[in-house]
Amino acid sequence: MSRRYDSRTTIFSPEGRLYQVEYAMEAIGNAGSAIGILSKDGVVLVGEKKVTSKLLQTSTSTEKMYKIDDHVACAVAGIMSDANILINTARVQAQRYTYAYQEPMPVEQLVQSLCDTKQGYTQFGGLRPFGVSFLFAGWDKNFGFQLYMSDPSGNYGGWKAAAIGANNQAAQSMLKQDYKDDITREEAVQLALKVLSKTMDSTSLTSDKLELAEVFSSPSGNVKYQVCSPETLTKLLVKFGVTQPAAEAT
Repeated sequence: MSRRYDSRTTIFSPEGRLYQVEYAMEAIGNAGSAIGILSKDGVVLVGEKKVTSKLLQTSTSTEKMYKIDDHVACAVAGIMSDANILINTARVQAQRYTYAYQEPMPVEQLVQSLCDTKQGYTQFGGLRPFGVSFLFAGWDKNFGFQLYMSDPSGNYGGWKAAAIGANNQAAQSMLKQDYKDDITREEAVQLALKVLSKTMDSTSLTSDKLELAEVFSSPSGNVKYQVCSPETLTKLLVKFGVTQPAAEAT
C-alpha cells in the first residue's frame, strides 16, 4: 500500500501517514544507541560507538557527543553527516542569541529552533528529512537541568530518561522500571551503563565501545560539560560491575 505514497515527503497516505518521515525514523533504529538520564545535580549522556573495523583509526574527538554551547550538549543517533549540519546550525543559533542578549540561550528555545528546521524538511518538495535523532542535555536559569529528545519529524519533548537508536524500546522500558526522581549523577551513570550493557548487541562493554558525557554544575557554580576519558570509563565499568572479569585484568 505504501509504495504509491512514499515517493515524496509531501504526500499523505490515505491513513494519514507520511512514509518518508517514518522511514527516516526507521534508519535511526539501526544506529548506535544513546541514553540520556536527568539527575538532580546534572544530566548524563551515554552513547554506543559502532566500531565497524579493527583497521579504523579511532578518532580522538567524540563520535556521539557534541558540545553546542557552554551550557548545552547533545548525543546523536542516526546519519552523522546529517547531524553535523544540524549541530553547526544549533551552535550558530546559540552564539547569535548570546551576542544579541548577552546571556546563554534557554535550552528549550534552542531545541525548538532546531526542530523547526527539521520540520521544514518534511513539508517542502525536493527535500528529504534529516535521518537523525538527538538527546539534548542542558541547564538554564528558568528550569535548571533539562533533557530533551527530538526525532526526524521535528517533534521534541522533555524527558527524565530517554533512549534513541538501536533497541531503544527495550532500553526505554528498563529506564521506566529503574529510574527514581531523586537520582544522583553517579547513580544515573550507573543506571545508563547498566541499561546500555543489557541492550547493546555486543557481548562485553569496553571503554572503546562507549562514550560518556555529563552536564553538571562545577563547585564554582558554572555549568560544565565534561566527556569521560577512556581510562576513567574503564574504571567506572569495573566499579559498577558492568565489564566481564576478563576485561578487568587488562
